[in-house]
Amino acid sequence: MNESKKIGVTEVVLRDAHQSLLATRFRYHDMEAALKDLDDVGFWSVESWGGAIFDSCIRYLGEDPWERIRKIKSMMPNTPQQMLLRGQNLLGYKHYADDVVNKFVECSKQNGVDVFRVFDALNDPRNMNQALQAVIAVEGHAQGTISYTTSPVHTIDLWVDLAKNIQDMGAHSLAIKDMAGLLKPYVAFELVSRLKDELEIPIHMHCHATTGMSVATGVKAIEAGLDNIDTSISSMSMTYGHTPTETLISILDGTNRETGLDIEKLTPIAAHFQKVRRKYRNFEGSLRGVDARILASQVPGGMLTNLENQLKAQDSIDRFDEVINEIPKVREDLGYIPLVTPTSQIVGTQSVINILSGSRYSTVTNEVKSLLKGEYGATPAPVNKDLQQEGIGDSAVITCRPADVLTDNFQSVEDEFKGVIAEKNIAADATVENVLIYAMFPEIGLNFIENADNPDYFESEPLDINQLTDTSYIVTVEDQEYSVTLKPDNSVTINDGSQINQVATTPSVEAGAGEVIAAPLGGNIFRVIIAEGESVEADSTILILEAMKMETEIKAPTAGVVGKIFVKPGDTVKPGTPLFEIVS
Repeated sequence: MNESKKIGVTEVVLRDAHQSLLATRFRYHDMEAALKDLDDVGFWSVESWGGAIFDSCIRYLGEDPWERIRKIKSMMPNTPQQMLLRGQNLLGYKHYADDVVNKFVECSKQNGVDVFRVFDALNDPRNMNQALQAVIAVEGHAQGTISYTTSPVHTIDLWVDLAKNIQDMGAHSLAIKDMAGLLKPYVAFELVSRLKDELEIPIHMHCHATTGMSVATGVKAIEAGLDNIDTSISSMSMTYGHTPTETLISILDGTNRETGLDIEKLTPIAAHFQKVRRKYRNFEGSLRGVDARILASQVPGGMLTNLENQLKAQDSIDRFDEVINEIPKVREDLGYIPLVTPTSQIVGTQSVINILSGSRYSTVTNEVKSLLKGEYGATPAPVNKDLQQEGIGDSAVITCRPADVLTDNFQSVEDEFKGVIAEKNIAADATVENVLIYAMFPEIGLNFIENADNPDYFESEPLDINQLTDTSYIVTVEDQEYSVTLKPDNSVTINDGSQINQVATTPSVEAGAGEVIAAPLGGNIFRVIIAEGESVEADSTILILEAMKMETEIKAPTAGVVGKIFVKPGDTVKPGTPLFEIVS
């Protein structure tokens, strides 16, 4: 650490900070007031897009993700905008054809993305190459990524070999992505030292604070020669999140590794997001310090908060610890895959099903089957052969680059989209942006496009609530304050004397003489495959349930005839909700 070097800083408050802490719920207007201040700091980049932002915008918020990045870029002309891109997965949960990847990268660059952090959940370099080449072609900054994890097969030599492969692809820089806070300080020193000896491109690092090591890891990596580091503004840092920006600047101040950033410029930014964070406190996870369990489970920060919220929705938060303990077992069964989107969702959902159903792998999600079949790429270690046989039987396993079995299809997707909106009489244009939404999220995306002007279709924006006592609150709506009191009979009174009565209703079920099959977990009915009155064999798929962003097939337990179907596509169900009956 003899020579002087300026350390570049990437601020992540606009993307990964709220993805990790608040289940990706920030709306654009929550951030807007801080954008000019952020632009004035002098960050190397600001991460503002990608990851779960796209999905959250169209699934929950009713906000056009393309319009979001355009607005951010217009408000921050002096700062490169960065996105997290899942390689061949783009921002969805499966691989897409090469021409779709090219079109997405081109469109993202046109709309304001400057830096593309490209990763693959399995660290399969074949799945990063097309996206990296697409970024290079549109003259963006192509950053290849190591998704750091630990296992018996993950060694320093493996990471160095992967990094050299990424450099050979033409990447402009390399990122070490420590999504679960597993990278130990002295291991980081060794890893970065080796990488600086072997590579010619700059090295960036992204660490989560969940295990309490991120600050020390960052400092040791900087001592080893790290060029750039990710941080988050202090009011949106730590626990499931990241190293505080102000802390890192202060540690390096007065050394030969200064950031050159003025900490005073960060004060109004921190104050702004402190206020916004309170608004979304219902999405906060329970962690208030450090979670050492993550050293074993390897669950990344964003996955933890989502997992807690998802288990709450399943009325099963009391089984959180069981799920956390199940996750490393499922991960080992699937070849020690890193836990990062989409594999974190794949492993997390399967773990939840294993625990809530009371039987491991009695239901195997479609995504797990796809992974076992090789559709996501090569796993770091062999998968559990018994599970593979259970999941895909004698189906052939893909050993080539998974996208090589896909045919270029952007044009066909565009044609299909035009046909669907015409058939459904949806008032939308077949723009490239809309076609890409549909390509990645056919059902969710179409619902978003159809309801773009209907805010009531989407998740309600949280109210600004100040709790005074166990039963009294101050609720602010459009700058108007209301005093609200919850009464023993569950009715609610507000300060003008009006009253809202809460009435709980339970849907009735009219079943015949058959066996009623209930939802194993909460979610949305994605598709009903078999109609009432049809004969089915045992293990036939009756419907598909979308839960935790994954698709789960609900099958007939025995042969028989499908009797009453109690749900339809689009319905929201809870665990135990009757789905259909099978008459023997």
